[in-house]
Amino acid sequence: MSPAASRTSLLTSQASGRAKARRCLLRNAPSNIGRFVFLENQVNIGIYIYPEAEVLDFSGPFEVFSTASRLCGAEAPFSVYLIAENSEAVPARGGYKVLPDYSIKDHPPLDVLIISGGVHTSEMKNKTVANWIERQAESVELMATVCTGVFLLANAVQSLSCKVTTHWEDIPELRRLFGQLDVLEGVRWVDEGSIVSSGGISAGIDMSLHLVSRLHSDELAEKTARQMEFTWTKNV
Repeated sequence: MSPAASRTSLLTSQASGRAKARRCLLRNAPSNIGRFVFLENQVNIGIYIYPEAEVLDFSGPFEVFSTASRLCGAEAPFSVYLIAENSEAVPARGGYKVLPDYSIKDHPPLDVLIISGGVHTSEMKNKTVANWIERQAESVELMATVCTGVFLLANAVQSLSCKVTTHWEDIPELRRLFGQLDVLEGVRWVDEGSIVSSGGISAGIDMSLHLVSRLHSDELAEKTARQMEFTWTKNV
């Protein structure tokens, strides 16, 4: 199979199963899970965090999707929440502690999973998390990574073979560990369809605005950036 064909078929071998899972999310009435209310046609977005995760890697995307939803009022298009290996407070980078909304054992079905970056080396050795990421890759509509989060995705999904990016400082290491990946430099994000990756830290905000544009509309993405007083840097 050619590289182009591999990328096209990446994570789509179980398309019918995904479609079925997606239909299960389109409920006729709101459904309550924990403190969230999931509405019909709402996109469920989980952001995975772990010890020493970079704070802006998860808080930036969270702010983008929550702001976009707030701007839409009662017809909020996104439900976004933080997921960790367990329900305990996670010590993120710089000593910042954050309490996840769900653990990998009790979160609701996802449409989109975003894996944050940070000090990722220890997390790559966590087989429980790797197995969970692999399962999510088989069921979600879209996998996204911020910064070094792509290391966790590539480690969990050994068949991953597509264009990606990461923090400029980690590009050599990503190429060394995962030679099958086409690692791009000088871009804020890379969109390969079912796989979207961003550069480091603030680039995750740019990528998330791109996802708002892709999943909803460019108008909402522009309004979200303005509300956040953020200059959206798009790929040229």
